[in-house]
Amino acid sequence: MITSSAFAGKRYAVLGLARSGAASVRALLASGAEVIAWDRDDDKRSAFEGRCDLADPLALDLTGFDGIVVSPGVPLNTHPIAPHAARYGVPVIGDVELFALARRDLLDHRVVGITGTNGKSTVTALTHHILAMAGFPAAMGGNIGEPIMSREPLAPNETGVGVYVLELSSFQIDLTFSLDPEVAALTNITPDHLDRYADYPAYAAAKERLFEMQSARHLAVFGTDEGPAGAIRARQAERRGEGRAVLADLARFAHLQHEWPALQGPHNLQNVAVAVALAEELGVTEPQWRHALPRFRGLPHRMERTCEKDGIVWINDSKATNPASAAPALAAFPPDPSINRGAARIHWIVGGLAKENGLAECEAHLPNIAAAYTVGEAGPRFADLLEARGLRVERCELIAEAVSRAGAAVRPGEVVLLSPACASYDQFRDYEKRGEHFRNLARVISGCADCPPGSFAGGAGAGA
Repeated sequence: MITSSAFAGKRYAVLGLARSGAASVRALLASGAEVIAWDRDDDKRSAFEGRCDLADPLALDLTGFDGIVVSPGVPLNTHPIAPHAARYGVPVIGDVELFALARRDLLDHRVVGITGTNGKSTVTALTHHILAMAGFPAAMGGNIGEPIMSREPLAPNETGVGVYVLELSSFQIDLTFSLDPEVAALTNITPDHLDRYADYPAYAAAKERLFEMQSARHLAVFGTDEGPAGAIRARQAERRGEGRAVLADLARFAHLQHEWPALQGPHNLQNVAVAVALAEELGVTEPQWRHALPRFRGLPHRMERTCEKDGIVWINDSKATNPASAAPALAAFPPDPSINRGAARIHWIVGGLAKENGLAECEAHLPNIAAAYTVGEAGPRFADLLEARGLRVERCELIAEAVSRAGAAVRPGEVVLLSPACASYDQFRDYEKRGEHFRNLARVISGCADCPPGSFAGGAGAGA
């Protein structure tokens, strides 16, 4: 784990003992801090019995505390911990801020910070993949993978210094104050998490704080110049000067995209352009990233090629929980004159717990859809909308029924795509459980059930 003398002899309370909170407690204790920990879950508290004091910080006099470490899942706009800490002048921070404070004790290294509404997980994993394949010591954390404080410190090698690649949600940025990443990226900003922010501009401002924490000499990369992202880039360009707040160059990579089976669609072209810009700033060469990109397997539930057999591709894009994130998946498979005489070829499974009344950005790509299979709470509403646009619609309450019907209708050259444009909570615990359910059903119905995970029977596959 990461430890630091910055915490020795100091007092912290940790609220929430899930993965990041538990990692924070362990790191603080190992660094010589005095820690009071709390979680409403008895099992999570019991893991720290005898190792530190257990008490709810809301019931404590916080005079003399150096920080309250909370989970990003704690809603600061409504939870009483924020005003309680403010009464005593104690900062409310997260594990990423602990990492920022610990950097002074780490060996020579660099930090990459990546945020955005959509695409940040893929950019983070892709940047880490490129760096690792190029030989750099690299660790991935933040909003993806292991909590960053639980990672082993990196040491330089003959290729270069260690690189910590952090995916940062707006909630994590809200709890971070001194991180100064050598390179940072904003993929895009679309409305999201408006239950946690006063309005859309407040949500965008949370994303912008990542770049305000950066030194002006450090590089900021932007995936788009549209909307709030464009306004942030303009402000950062003025602050930083020439060439330090750049727009990712999509045109540079478009002619290569056919080489990357797991990175199809316009959104992934943007993801590649951002990731390569970050990696090149850290010393990766073009031959190195060109070698790495075809070997990227993608992330679960994000345009995941679940199986491919008999010319039919099954794609799990369960992470697409709003129309803005589903639209690029629909754009990835336009009609192709060489396939089925150029007919629409997507069998789209859509629906769940809607975040918006309509399908917004998805509507531009409806000509790519051969049939839609509506599911969940939003199913009837989406079915009415899509039928009014002239699409063939199968009304299915459950994903199991939708997969079965799509499997019966799909032809070689076509795609069965779960990209729901909705949250999962009407039927599943989270988007991951929804994606796993689809994956299991698809592998049985497609005949890929006996294939090893990640393989593609009878198809081109996703690259070694």
